[in-house]
Amino acid sequence: MTGPATGYDLAVIGLGYVGMPLAKEATAAGLRVVGFEVDPRKVDALNAGRSYIDDLTDADLEHMLASGFTATLDEKVLAESRTIVICVPTPLDEDHRPDLSAVEGATATVARNLSAGSLVVLESTTWPGTTDEVARPLLESSGLTAGKDFHLAFSPERIDPGNPKFGLRNTPKVVGGYTAACRDIAAAFYAQFIEQVVPVSGTREAEMAKLLENTYRHVNIALVNEMAIFCDELGINLWESIEAAATKPFGFQKFLPGPGVGGHCIPVDPSYLSYTVRKLGYPFRFVELAQEINERMPSYVVARVQRLLNRHRKAVNGSRVLLLGVTYKPDIADERETPALPVARALLELGADLVFADPYVKEWQVDGTRVPREENLAKAVAEADITLLLQQHAAFDLSTVEDHGRLVLDTRGVLAEGERVERL
Repeated sequence: MTGPATGYDLAVIGLGYVGMPLAKEATAAGLRVVGFEVDPRKVDALNAGRSYIDDLTDADLEHMLASGFTATLDEKVLAESRTIVICVPTPLDEDHRPDLSAVEGATATVARNLSAGSLVVLESTTWPGTTDEVARPLLESSGLTAGKDFHLAFSPERIDPGNPKFGLRNTPKVVGGYTAACRDIAAAFYAQFIEQVVPVSGTREAEMAKLLENTYRHVNIALVNEMAIFCDELGINLWESIEAAATKPFGFQKFLPGPGVGGHCIPVDPSYLSYTVRKLGYPFRFVELAQEINERMPSYVVARVQRLLNRHRKAVNGSRVLLLGVTYKPDIADERETPALPVARALLELGADLVFADPYVKEWQVDGTRVPREENLAKAVAEADITLLLQQHAAFDLSTVEDHGRLVLDTRGVLAEGERVERL
């Protein structure tokens, strides 16, 4: 098989937190890259040199554009591309079941424009079997056969927004192909701009690897979250116990409690694995228990706020509550699945006078209700009846919070405990 003779080396479908780092590294390696999007606002912004991605600066984007990268709404570019990588979202629906509508839509678009000899890779996180059972039949509706007329592979994204140490280039890339030849072609493609490629025997093994990674984190976070609840009642400083355990040089990895889990992976990916297991006729009890524990943490945080205020003869109703940090990770603007949202929702329902401070979020709403933003940290902390630290952005002066907060609940274990400061 040989791919299209002219056009692009790579077409990236979905120009978000996964697609743009891929496009950036491929462009830097000298590949001719085009980005396909259905959102005209994203296409216009990218072509104008305006980045909306934390890990991609405007300067990075300008360099990409100067090197030939372009974004487009025209799906016909896919027919001119040797490799097509699908990087679209895979959220959960209202019933916590996998929503593959974006994957199906993108794959159908590829099928309409598929050329013989092309390589198609799915990077979107999904349940094991999706590449073979969902993507392949859609692609083969083109009249071309996977493994014979075109190459098909799955390679899970491992993007960690805001991580200063590991990016796309130096994070090992797992690759599984529909056939051994598909795997080898896909591995050779990624090896052009990624330092280490990890081939596995099939697409299902690659799909499962991603779910295993994040389910491992999900379960261990749930473990320390549940320990935080009962250690508080036992009068044990769990944070100190975790640091002590972490001195063991083998057999232990440190996980920390928090107000809940957020982002595009941990709250979502284990549900894909649970969905797969349930199709076999039984529950995946570890995952479902972890989901239950982590999802109740925002309610527990609110209960701790109530308790702290009550000790000082205050009710939540009418109290000024300052939320520090409303993103799901420190030092980025990403709000996806942030636990700040259910925390804020519960506090508003209790009648709190809610305000927030976050250097990365200029405007914030909870179910359509605008939450006022505080610019001056010292003033905001001094005026709040209670300050709730939800995210430890480096821009926050923690000493200001400790010195001027009337009451403070620290959900991240970064403040010194005292008469007015409690840790989760």
